[in-house]
Amino acid sequence: MAVKRDYYEVLGVPRDASGEDIKKAFRKLAFQYHPDRNHDNGASEKFKEINEAYEILSDADKRGAYDRYGHSGGDGLFGRGFDGFEFGGFGDIFEAFFGGTGTSQRQAVRPGNDLRYSISISFEEAALGYEKEIEINRTELCPTCRGTRANPGSQPARCPTCNGSGQIRRVQRSLFGQFINTAICTQCHGEGVLVTEPCRDCKGSGYQKHHRRIQVKIPAGIDDGNGIRLTGEGDAGSRGGPPGNLYVVVSVAPHKLFNREDDNVVYELPVNFAQAALGTEIEVPTLYGNAKLKIPAGSQAGKIFRLKDKGIAHLRGGGRGDQVVILRVVTPASLSKEQRKLFEELAKTMGGGGTAG
Repeated sequence: MAVKRDYYEVLGVPRDASGEDIKKAFRKLAFQYHPDRNHDNGASEKFKEINEAYEILSDADKRGAYDRYGHSGGDGLFGRGFDGFEFGGFGDIFEAFFGGTGTSQRQAVRPGNDLRYSISISFEEAALGYEKEIEINRTELCPTCRGTRANPGSQPARCPTCNGSGQIRRVQRSLFGQFINTAICTQCHGEGVLVTEPCRDCKGSGYQKHHRRIQVKIPAGIDDGNGIRLTGEGDAGSRGGPPGNLYVVVSVAPHKLFNREDDNVVYELPVNFAQAALGTEIEVPTLYGNAKLKIPAGSQAGKIFRLKDKGIAHLRGGGRGDQVVILRVVTPASLSKEQRKLFEELAKTMGGGGTAG
């Protein structure tokens, strides 16, 4: 069995402490270790110990018996511990210390829910910008009652339980003294009024689902996984709160020719041996049509060329990236007899690093 700590030690006060000093020490520790506020392991047990100590030391008779007999308690005047001790929760402590309340006086204004929509676009649409119509379902205020929940022409009645305040106030007593605990009225749910004639169209909910078509402007330069926020296009808010937002998440399809690196477009240009060796001028596809590119004689595989401003528009600023062209020399998979003969003659004149078997 665990040995109980000295009650004065628990509260951190000397044995000759005044009643006011004991009360101050208790309030400070109770606030620190109350389970509604402190979720650390052991806080609950610590709180029980503090309350047990205060229960004894705040009572003159129990304190006198404790000073004489210690934890044995003489005639059993103390030592009951935390069992049976009622406490109104952290809201009551907050009320006692700061004059406030632990709960909201009325149901608060709440913004509507945000909505999410996924859209797939092509590589070109992401690079150049695009506008598309999408369809969504969202919650809106009932157009008949405008969110009041009552039939037009009827008036909600004042809640008799809370007298229109939306809250119920209860007076409680505890070791801290007398507290006023405020809670949301359970009959009107914090509204302060009761709808006696519910709206015929929304059945008294104040809301309806609607199917909407919305134009979405996709900015040039958007990338895969980026999102677009359409402010106020989400669900309607409650109790006068603003509507939520609509977030459109973009998925960009891959391109058969181009890859993206930041705002640059990467393209591999296939050329044959003759074009690479002799040099040539060739048309290269870009997002903006074909562009001419001069290949110098003797160009090696992997050589990089850059077409200025032929890339993707900068999403947050003017201008565009470049198109990076990587030279890829293509080895023919098969040759005609004439082509083979020509390559053999060429090989004789060029020499090589080995001998054919």
